Amino acid sequence: MITVLIVDDQPLQRLGFRMLLESSPDTEVLGEAANGADAVRRAAELHPDVILMDVRMPGMDGIEATRRIVESGGRSHILMLTTFDLDEYVHAALRAGASGFLLKDAYPEELLAGIRAVAGGDAVIAPALTRRLLDAFTQHLAGGGAHPAPDPRLDTLTEREREILVAIGQGWTNGEIAERLVLSESTVKTHVGRVLAKIGARDRVQAVIIAYDLGLTRPQ
Repeated sequence: MITVLIVDDQPLQRLGFRMLLESSPDTEVLGEAANGADAVRRAAELHPDVILMDVRMPGMDGIEATRRIVESGGRSHILMLTTFDLDEYVHAALRAGASGFLLKDAYPEELLAGIRAVAGGDAVIAPALTRRLLDAFTQHLAGGGAHPAPDPRLDTLTEREREILVAIGQGWTNGEIAERLVLSESTVKTHVGRVLAKIGARDRVQAVIIAYDLGLTRPQ
C-alpha cells in the first residue's frame, strides 16, 4: 500500500485527488494540506510514501515546501503537480529535490503510474516537459561559457559507471542503455543504482541534473 499526502490550496482539487486515490486498491490517503507550511508539518507527522505537491499556493509555495521536506531527511518522495506548463517551475522543483513533475491535466492512470514510480524510487516527468527540460539545461550551460570545476564524485565512478551517467544525462532509458552499450537490462539497472548512490542522487531525474552540472553531458 502506497501512502499519500495531498497538498493543494483548492479544496475541490484535493477532493478530486482523494476520490481517485481512494478508488485505487494500492494507494491510501493519509491526509491533506492547503499550503506549503502545512505540508512540511504534515509530512513530518505522517511520513507518507508520496506527497502530491501543488506548486502555486499562498504563503509558502510547493517548491520551498519541497526543499524543506527533502532537507529534513524525510522518507517521502515528492511528485509536483501544476496547471502551469512553465520550465522555470520544473527546474526549481527538481533542484529542490522533487522526484517528478506532472501537469494536472494528466489522465488518472498517468497520475497513478507516476505515484507508483516515485514510490518505488524512480522518477517521472510529464513527456511534454522532458525534452524541453534537457534543452533548457544545455542552453544554460552553452550560455555560461565556463567549464565546471573538477568534482570528487567523478573520481568514485568506474569507467563503465561514468558511461552510464552520461547515458542517463542524455535521457536514455535502461533499455536504450543496454542496447547501445551491449549489456543486459539487469546489469544496467545494477549500474544505475550504484551510480545514483555514488553521486548522491535521489533518483534518475537528479542524476540528469548532476550529469549536466558536472559537464558530462554538453549541448550538441
